[in-house]
Amino acid sequence: MSEQRSSIHGQWSSRFVFILAAVGSAVGLGNIWKFPYITGENGGGAFVIIYLCCIAAIGAPIMTAEILLGRRGRQSPINTMRALVKDEGAHPAWSLLGWGGVITGFLILSYYSVIAGWALSYVFQTAAGSFTGANAQQVVDLFHGFLASPATLLVWHSLFMVMTMFVVARGVRGGLERAVTLLMPALFLLLLILVAYSMSLGAFGKGLDFLFSPDFGKVFFHCELDAVGTEVCSFSGEPILVALGHAFFTLSLGMGAIMVYGSYMPGNASIARATLAIVIADTAVALLAGMAIFPIVFANGLQPAAGPGLIFQTLPIAFGAMPFGQLFGTLFFVLLVFAAWSSAISIIEPAVAWLVENHGMKRVSASVFVGALAWFLGLGTLLSFNVMSGEEFQLFGKTIFDLVDYLTANILLPLGGFFIALFAGWIMSRASTRDELQMGESFAYRGWRFLVRYVSPTLVVIVFLHAIGVI
Repeated sequence: MSEQRSSIHGQWSSRFVFILAAVGSAVGLGNIWKFPYITGENGGGAFVIIYLCCIAAIGAPIMTAEILLGRRGRQSPINTMRALVKDEGAHPAWSLLGWGGVITGFLILSYYSVIAGWALSYVFQTAAGSFTGANAQQVVDLFHGFLASPATLLVWHSLFMVMTMFVVARGVRGGLERAVTLLMPALFLLLLILVAYSMSLGAFGKGLDFLFSPDFGKVFFHCELDAVGTEVCSFSGEPILVALGHAFFTLSLGMGAIMVYGSYMPGNASIARATLAIVIADTAVALLAGMAIFPIVFANGLQPAAGPGLIFQTLPIAFGAMPFGQLFGTLFFVLLVFAAWSSAISIIEPAVAWLVENHGMKRVSASVFVGALAWFLGLGTLLSFNVMSGEEFQLFGKTIFDLVDYLTANILLPLGGFFIALFAGWIMSRASTRDELQMGESFAYRGWRFLVRYVSPTLVVIVFLHAIGVI
């Protein structure tokens, strides 16, 4: 069926370019910002092993399904799901899956642009020497002062959104493809440079040991001293749930980005092989980020379990104190911006594609329209860190940013992934999925079908229940 349809937006020039684009979508702040600190909080090497198992059980099968849907429909997620619902004779309500992905991506872009603006600002602050010789309190005060200024945040939020709109407005070949073929190799090169730099600091072995030496006791058991000084340990499954959640979120599943990128994929390319390459590259970036960050942390006597502040508060202390820290700190934040930029252009693309298809808009107009709406909605996130941070502006004890983040990460994304798995595994006919995957009745096909029908949806439900606090 995908051979009978063609995308009006064009398609990637090769399977390799599609892989670069999908890796660019998947690799974002989560790989370079979140993965290192959750690894630090959950015991290092053993957590990495659990995470890799979760990627195989939940991430790869659902990514394969989402690419499959996109290439078979050859349109924006909204129109793709409409077409596939008709093809498979499914209930019209399944069309809402496309809408859900586009809306989720739009909401994520609104706050993603604000956070990416922080990284963009830190490129210039680090290059200017703002952290050179600064102590911990000075770095924290600088960060808090930065967040307290709506005007400053507005400049960087606006600049990042303009960068995103500029790429998407130029189309699949002239914008998206050209951007990812430059950004992704540059991102890997920067990572390798930072890893090489970390090797020179004297704590590289300690960083590798922390990242790759498994100690499952640290993962599964939480120990503390009781009132009489006796160590008491209790079992905890929390790290497994964290690994499951990150395995799902790191691949940009459930927001329409992978589906729309799949719609531009050449018909003769193997979806299974592309998925494997994407998963390996995404995981490699996360591990390389850990190899770059943890030696820096240990070499400067910092804590690997520093949490979300690891990137914007802890690492600047290290960069400010180490030889050539100004240069390599700047490169690190450039890396962070590249990762965020490649993700943002994939997040905005589904909505832009739909406007072009359904309302006859030019890509430039559609990109500006969607980007401007997301920019405006992002003002709520921006103000959540300063003038609208008080209780009078909160709902259910959450700021606007907290609400949008909670709604997308904990509810909309898991639901999107769950229904993608159900549609590909249960609603689409065996003949349709087999035809699109081009795997015949092989062991690999039967394995994917079993995972996407039974294992992946079950694990996504567990992720969902944990995210909303039920388990």
